[in-house]
Amino acid sequence: MRRYETIVIADPDLSDEKQASFSERIQAIISQQGGFIVEFDVWGNRKLAYEIRKKSRGYYIRIDYCGTSESVEELERFFRIDDCAMKYMTILLDKDADIEAVKAMMAAKEADAKAAAESEKAAAESDTETAEQEETETENIDEDDDEEEEE
Repeated sequence: MRRYETIVIADPDLSDEKQASFSERIQAIISQQGGFIVEFDVWGNRKLAYEIRKKSRGYYIRIDYCGTSESVEELERFFRIDDCAMKYMTILLDKDADIEAVKAMMAAKEADAKAAAESEKAAAESDTETAEQEETETENIDEDDDEEEEE
């Protein structure tokens, strides 16, 4: 199986519902063709380098997937038919992608993201505790200063 990356620029004036259905249709096409989506990355609205269909902005979607040439043909046929897609481009990333290796890479990446989120959360809790301790110490110092002034 081959690994591809497709970037599609959709009409930025689409409603949220239309954008969601457009994205779901892309994912369905890849799945129906026996493909496997590695990453579905929505970049959102961005400024275009030049106008396309008299629009200066576009809704970007990047799809990293494994599939056959038929899945690419079907996906590009959909982009040509659907008015939502303004531009698209597909590149071949790997001619002989190992799906199990890709899945293992995805699992490792997800585990790293989880670990990073947990360590970030622990650091935030630690900062909160430190800030509370500093406040308590500052209050104690202020109370001591007040007592000394009274004497």
